Amino acid sequence: QVQLVESGGGLVQAGGSLRLSCAASGRTFSSYAMGWFRQAPGKEREFVAAISWSGGSTYYADSVKGRFTISRDNAKNTVYLQMNSLKPEDTAVYYCAADPLDPGYRGYEYDYWGQGTQVTVSS
Repeated sequence: QVQLVESGGGLVQAGGSLRLSCAASGRTFSSYAMGWFRQAPGKEREFVAAISWSGGSTYYADSVKGRFTISRDNAKNTVYLQMNSLKPEDTAVYYCAADPLDPGYRGYEYDYWGQGTQVTVSS
């Protein structure tokens, strides 16, 4: 069982930065691949980024590549999403999720989800 709690969301101007954190409970955090997804109002949830259990492999949606960086600290049971050069279209609720297998791009591959944190980017 893994419980996930996101933090770090907020309101930022276009071009600004935010760092999201996802704190996990449970002794098996380091065995899970982790992902970030987002859902904007009226839109479907979409993949943002994922990281392997070791942190050695990372994956990004084309829309955020070069602007967002996913990382993890297994000693702190935490995964991060550094978001730079934010755009209004990045506005969404951001969710972290845990995948017991390799990092996936699809939500159904993830077993555990956090409650989400709102990110709003003003123009």
